[in-house]
Amino acid sequence: MSLFDPGTEDAPTERTTSEAAFLQALLDAEAALTRAQASLGLAPAAAADAVTAAAVASSFDLRDLARRARTGGNPVIPLVADLTAAVAPEHGPYVHRGATSQDILDTALMLVAARGLHEILAELDRTAEALSRHAAAHRDTVMPGRTLTQHAVPTTFGLKAAGWRSLVLDARDRVRRVRSELPVQLGGAAGTLAAFEAYGASAPLDLVPAYADELGLAAPLLPWHVLRTPVADLAGALAFTAGALGKPAVDVATLSRTEIGELAEGSGGGSSAMPHKANPVRSTLITAAAHRAPALAATLYGSMPAQDERPAGAWHAEWTTLRELLRLTGGAARDAAELTTGLVVRADVMRAHLDLTGGAIVSERLSAELASLLGRGRAKELLSDATRRAAQENRPLADVLAEEPHLRTVDVAALTDPERYAGAAPELVDRALKRS
Repeated sequence: MSLFDPGTEDAPTERTTSEAAFLQALLDAEAALTRAQASLGLAPAAAADAVTAAAVASSFDLRDLARRARTGGNPVIPLVADLTAAVAPEHGPYVHRGATSQDILDTALMLVAARGLHEILAELDRTAEALSRHAAAHRDTVMPGRTLTQHAVPTTFGLKAAGWRSLVLDARDRVRRVRSELPVQLGGAAGTLAAFEAYGASAPLDLVPAYADELGLAAPLLPWHVLRTPVADLAGALAFTAGALGKPAVDVATLSRTEIGELAEGSGGGSSAMPHKANPVRSTLITAAAHRAPALAATLYGSMPAQDERPAGAWHAEWTTLRELLRLTGGAARDAAELTTGLVVRADVMRAHLDLTGGAIVSERLSAELASLLGRGRAKELLSDATRRAAQENRPLADVLAEEPHLRTVDVAALTDPERYAGAAPELVDRALKRS
């Protein structure tokens, strides 16, 4: 819970990244290790059953574990002591047997990430579906295209929505790939698996895939205590996702300005002082997440230079950073699904805005068409003069051009119709929507 982070409040990843969720992931990692050893005959089945039964987060004191974690620098050390005490004495030796704290903590981080990414993927699918509907419905809805804040040439809202959807699908694909590759961590004190051999494993490498199978995670080629590719890949996918969702958010915020009004959030937020306002709150929260995510990802990338076989500080910097990035991206994904599902598209306003420049929005087309008739130099001179006159006299560009003797055989009205200059936008929408 955070008063100053409303974008993450009640997000699907708030539950999967809570203190209790992290504790349960640590316990799941411990129980799975004992079960994996039991599956290979390295621990009694009764011990695996006992550890699994005891590994329930609600049975442990979170606050007490947090206080005691300061002594050893991580929560696994006091948790192992409490979990060992929670099982019968004969099963205690099989708790955490052969592992190091980083094995359990890294594996728990991957479990938390997997559970969070599952929620994020569901929200990305909702967003992509909503954008598919907007793109199809507005395939031919012409609106001003804007470059450097100014009207450029016409485009369609369908193409804009299809572009947003493409970014969301790019994010989805990255998240799916990362989710499928999240690995367990198992290497023992210095990544050699030596302790498992000392405890009787004739083939300690077999323990890694057995452990991965217990948790539904991938089996890594090597212990990755100081090879932080999994965390870096997570950082990249999450930061990309937040940024991808930020693009439609900033567009909606811009196009919902009072003086533009081409879009509106279905349920805007209120103001504490101005009752008339309907603020684009969903867009605002998503944009905030998109601005924050890169810095969090940078911290995780910055932890890659990890010295020796376990770093002092670099590894520790990842824990809450990854948690915050998961939570932040999950909130943005939830808000994006709500934003796009309820988005109000005002096609009539878009059409009206095409006329704000009096036809100059299709000057690119006029330049090309008139150059073939008059030559480039003369066409440019004529258009510059006509555009200036139209603006000064507050007249449509078509009316001014119609007075030109050289253009009496030209259908100026058709050439200046912005709805006839959307290029291949509709076909591009069709192409984009073929992507599943």
